[in-house]
Amino acid sequence: MKVRQLILAAAVVAAGASGVSTSAFAQAKEQFFPVLVYRTGAYSANGTPWANGYVDYLKLVNKQGGINSVKLSFEECETGYDTARGVECYERLKGKNGGATVFQPLSTGVTFALTEKAPEDKIPLITAGYGRSESADGGVFKWNFPLTGVHWASADLQIQYIAKKEGGFDKLKGKKLTLVYHDSPYGKEAIPVLQERARMHGFDLATIPVTHPGVEQKSAWLQVRRSPPDYVLLWGWGVMNPTALKEARATGFPASKIIGQWASGGDPDVKDVGDAAIGYSAVVLQPTGAAPEAKVVKDILAQLHAKGEGTGAKEEVGQVLYMRGLVSAMLGIEGVRRAQERFGKGKWMTGEQVRWGLENLALDQKKLDAMGFSGVMRPLSTSCVDHMGSSWARAHSWNGTKWTASSDWMEADDQILKPMIKATADKYAAEKKLTRRSGADCQS
Repeated sequence: MKVRQLILAAAVVAAGASGVSTSAFAQAKEQFFPVLVYRTGAYSANGTPWANGYVDYLKLVNKQGGINSVKLSFEECETGYDTARGVECYERLKGKNGGATVFQPLSTGVTFALTEKAPEDKIPLITAGYGRSESADGGVFKWNFPLTGVHWASADLQIQYIAKKEGGFDKLKGKKLTLVYHDSPYGKEAIPVLQERARMHGFDLATIPVTHPGVEQKSAWLQVRRSPPDYVLLWGWGVMNPTALKEARATGFPASKIIGQWASGGDPDVKDVGDAAIGYSAVVLQPTGAAPEAKVVKDILAQLHAKGEGTGAKEEVGQVLYMRGLVSAMLGIEGVRRAQERFGKGKWMTGEQVRWGLENLALDQKKLDAMGFSGVMRPLSTSCVDHMGSSWARAHSWNGTKWTASSDWMEADDQILKPMIKATADKYAAEKKLTRRSGADCQS
């Protein structure tokens, strides 16, 4: 028997002995992307366009030859925005098709649940714009990547936006701000930064939780009416957001005094609300809004939707939440591409290798432009200690027909965020008996 045949036979025997079929061995040549979605339930209006943008970008990359010729495979799993179902999807998909490349839960609750599972399974988590804010600290959270920003950044940027509207931070003294938030790990993330900003600038902060899914808010907005604040900060998701705007209108609170964050600043939040949404603003972490003219959007329309191969309605391509899903997919793929630069161009990458790639991203403007993302987002780079990479945002406002930009670029204040992130990460490490990563570990 020739040497090549002997090697092949040994590989087949080894695969059988380890319980891995030869078909699974072959499938490992495709990079597998599990897609946790919620196309049903109270949050489907927001989850569906995100999922469509995510899947369309995977399809586009395959149309264009894959990642240096490595094709992608993917499988959706419906979570219904339920943490237990999200964990079930993770367990079911993590070992399929040679092993998951990366998971993106699109849920802060699911992220909390998976944070301790990912290190055991050596699968990175990308939580672009959400998740655990302290996981920006890569020295403790080796497998979490809250790329483009965390919830604490969103809260900080909302205050920056209000300060600009008022003429400076000194004008916030004595103001009354009320946080109306989704009573979940997601909504509660806003509170620590808002409390710190209130201490710094002397404004009064009230907090009003809204029970999942957010269809009953009359009591919350009656509280707002009884002690009317200067601004309401809206931290909703799904059906909670349009309900909030309708209830605000019913109680006489102006939409122009309601400031959302990115999860409350999508098309489903305003398009069916009518005049009640006119003047409403949201501070949106990048991608900062709709991008119908972006080259990557035109490529998807031409190469997928024009051929009947797109995901979802053609009309939503380029909208706010669609773009967020598209960028989320791009970040995962660029993690693989970066890993290939070190571990082998054109080769299938393990979760551990992709983790290194995500930790060493260098998406400068030239790269973004070449990929068709000009005008969609600003440059982003990561490191061993910085798993967030950037925290740029802009505000946009609803004029009754479309979102229009209503601020310049803003960046979250590191002087506030970094000490909070490190202190909370250190507390987590102490609770879990973890040690900070060494310099050698950062190179691995």
